[in-house]
Amino acid sequence: MGKIISVSNQKGGVGKTTTAINLSAGLAEHGHKVLLIDTDAQGNSTSGLGINRENISLGLHDAIIDEFPLIEIIIDTGYENFHAIPSTRDLSGVDAELFQIERRERRLKEGLHILKQEYDYIIIDCPPSLTLLTVNALTAADSVLIPLQTEYYALEGLGQLLGAINLIRLGLNPDLAIEGIVLTMFDKRTRLSMQVVNEVQCFFRDREYVFDTIIPRNVRLSEAPSYGKPALYYDPSSIGAQAYRALSKEFLKKQAGMLSVC
Repeated sequence: MGKIISVSNQKGGVGKTTTAINLSAGLAEHGHKVLLIDTDAQGNSTSGLGINRENISLGLHDAIIDEFPLIEIIIDTGYENFHAIPSTRDLSGVDAELFQIERRERRLKEGLHILKQEYDYIIIDCPPSLTLLTVNALTAADSVLIPLQTEYYALEGLGQLLGAINLIRLGLNPDLAIEGIVLTMFDKRTRLSMQVVNEVQCFFRDREYVFDTIIPRNVRLSEAPSYGKPALYYDPSSIGAQAYRALSKEFLKKQAGMLSVC
């Protein structure tokens, strides 16, 4: 049975989609079967994998609203062990449509039940806001991975996100765990970046898991989406790609440790 992980932060521009794409690619490189789901109407995960949204006849909207089987929407990314469920433009109005539907918060969870048996990891790239799509993703997930930009305003929004996660636990998904916090966009030249790293590591020392791997600011990470490739394949030797490979290894080591405890 696979594990579903939502990559979530209601603040935009924190490296959420970059993390979702490159962690998925890194896990696939290790031989794990991975499915990346794009729940953002902007479709950045979709285009970041080189998928032309204009050529897609079916997307996540069809599954959420019309209960079209998710397994029939899956696209082969062209990378071994790595598949995707794309976002289409009609996803932008899905919140208004969901308000008219029963079980509106559980539509994605119900559709993913079968796919958990087909994939080792299902990674959900969430929108940069607490929409009904985000609620669906967190309700469906086993855990949430939080990319956190090493800047002051990112810290301000972290408390709001943790509060939202607690509300999901209380009402919809009591077993939702925090997979960990990934510090992103780290600039070793600035004192603020190091200060944020120290504050996060100190604050969560005895409460939640902060990954040791820190993702740096890197031009190649920014360039890769315009070429429709994960950074791991666009420039494998770049420091950004190496950081995400290290994150993938650390992630898998944590999963192995959790299994041994169980």
